[in-house]
Amino acid sequence: MSDRRAQQLVVDAGLAVVLLGCVLVGGFGLGADTSWLSALLVLPLAARRVWPTGSAVAVFTAGLLQLALGRQLQLADVAVLVALYSVTVYGQRTAHVVAIAGALVGSAASAVLMWRQDSGTVAVTVYVVLTTSSVAAWALGLVRRIRVQQLEALHERAERLERENRQQAAIATATERARIAREMHDVVAHSLSVIIAQADGGRYAGAHDPAAAVRSLSVIAETGRAALADMRAILGVLRTPDSTRDGPPDGERVPQAAPAELAPQPVDADLDALISKTRDAGLAISLVRVGQARALPPGVGLTLYRICQEALTNVLKHAGPGPSVTVMLRWSPGGVDLTVTDDGRGASASSDGAGQGVLGMRERAAMFDGTLTAGPRAGGGFAVHAHLPLPAPRATEEDEAT
Repeated sequence: MSDRRAQQLVVDAGLAVVLLGCVLVGGFGLGADTSWLSALLVLPLAARRVWPTGSAVAVFTAGLLQLALGRQLQLADVAVLVALYSVTVYGQRTAHVVAIAGALVGSAASAVLMWRQDSGTVAVTVYVVLTTSSVAAWALGLVRRIRVQQLEALHERAERLERENRQQAAIATATERARIAREMHDVVAHSLSVIIAQADGGRYAGAHDPAAAVRSLSVIAETGRAALADMRAILGVLRTPDSTRDGPPDGERVPQAAPAELAPQPVDADLDALISKTRDAGLAISLVRVGQARALPPGVGLTLYRICQEALTNVLKHAGPGPSVTVMLRWSPGGVDLTVTDDGRGASASSDGAGQGVLGMRERAAMFDGTLTAGPRAGGGFAVHAHLPLPAPRATEEDEAT
């Protein structure tokens, strides 16, 4: 039994005991031969909301027993009206229909009993009063039943909306975590690939060209600082303004300084900086732009940047020594195409076990209804091609005038 139903049972049981006390103290049924009948009528009301049908059956049975014994009406008979009202509000539809029918039959039987014991006028009066009271209790129960059903429907709707809100929040959280994971993968994988390439190159060049080793160390330091800044910018959204850190050994809590303003996410215009940084890592790389560039919808510029970054990361990891790389950004009325090609040995290189780079690029492209293909090129090397559809460009004022 739920806590709510247990509370209802306790409250109704207390009210039933109080009502029984009022009935006995009122002088109706003080005799030993009627007090037990009053108890049979009143005490089942303790379950009028928890088990409304069973409570009504018990009360109506006690009322029929009273008629069968030929006892006159008493104050405890008000329990019949309470039971009728309760089963109408909380019981099944069939139960309250049977209950009102039983109450009307009981009213007629009581009138007949009064007619035999008293006069016809008293019998008619009793019949009218009992019938009217029964119909009124049933009508009030129907009105209350509709209200209870409306409240239950609103309660269920509120619970359903709350569940849906929790589900939507969980989906949004999972989506945000996936986005942060992709950003972290792109930043860390690209930066570490540059650092590893520079470290390997500096180690071999150090013995013969110390200046080249120094340049490699400079690139490593710059790449590490840039990666650290990017990671701070990405993870900054996970921090709360009122975060705290451990204070001195005595346990005092000292508020953290406010985080620095986060840098904006890179877009397609930042490809030049990406190409320049990759060129510093030792790649022979060129950037070609074809077509008229135009403003991109939110997120598309970041997607182009991350796809290019991941493709260049794969070149650094798999293309081998001395590859030549070409990055082409082609604009058209229907979209923008990004192609990254190299002439290295990436097509035959073994997997590093991660297997998430190409999948991540495809997911990024699919977010904007785009496509991505990646595979070996004819004649050697590897190619990555991404197409992102764009809305048709708006006509200029001169075109509209023409």
